[in-house]
Amino acid sequence: MPSQFPWRLAEITLKDVRAANIQAAVLTFGATEPHNLHLPYATDNFQVEAIADKACGLAWEKGARVALLPNIPFGAEQNLFAFPLAIHVEQDILNQIVESVAKSLERCGIQKLVIINGHGGNDFKACLRTMLARTRVFCSLVNWYQSSADVAKTLFENPGDHADEMETSLIQALRPELVDMPSADAGTMRVSRFDAARKGWAWYPRPFDRLTTNSGAGDPRKASADKGRTYLDVVESRIADYLVELSAAEIDDTFPFRA
Repeated sequence: MPSQFPWRLAEITLKDVRAANIQAAVLTFGATEPHNLHLPYATDNFQVEAIADKACGLAWEKGARVALLPNIPFGAEQNLFAFPLAIHVEQDILNQIVESVAKSLERCGIQKLVIINGHGGNDFKACLRTMLARTRVFCSLVNWYQSSADVAKTLFENPGDHADEMETSLIQALRPELVDMPSADAGTMRVSRFDAARKGWAWYPRPFDRLTTNSGAGDPRKASADKGRTYLDVVESRIADYLVELSAAEIDDTFPFRA
């Protein structure tokens, strides 16, 4: 029987692939790491997989033939080394995965790859610049949490960036049975002692065992499943629109720019 989700490469057959005329592939990256005391280690994976799956489904409904590849569940975890079972994979290795996937796509005639990243510790920009010289596949990056930052600012009351109100709301919407809200701590973050860093023009890595108490960065206690679903709808729709536009775009002499 044909799959009800024909964009999911993991669930379709060689016959389906040959008939689909795939225009673009989507590869997601998450992480396996602690998220305060109330969210599961696979938080980033649950989020990015659900967002990419829904976005690909919406794009497919609009005629875009996109293939969602299986998720890579590990990321760069230097900031969380001090916490148990934060599974770290070097960025160089993640980059090698991207390059190998792109070259596999190139061999079968697929010329567009979208990386949807779900973990703030992963940084693929340098990789995609390098890929310009190594493959003809057009590679682009979407950090899903940046796609709708304007909406997040108005929807969520407490800013943060790890196991905060936003992430907690999303997991409440996606996997409520895995959320242990009574155990959540306040996600308080220590303030940098350097004025330049506080003003945003000096940067350094943040060891989360020094920055936070239990790895949470941002107060999650005003989270709700309704906020999570509202935000997911916006994120999924925006990414779907990009996938539709990208899939339909002709790769010509001025691509990805207008003539």
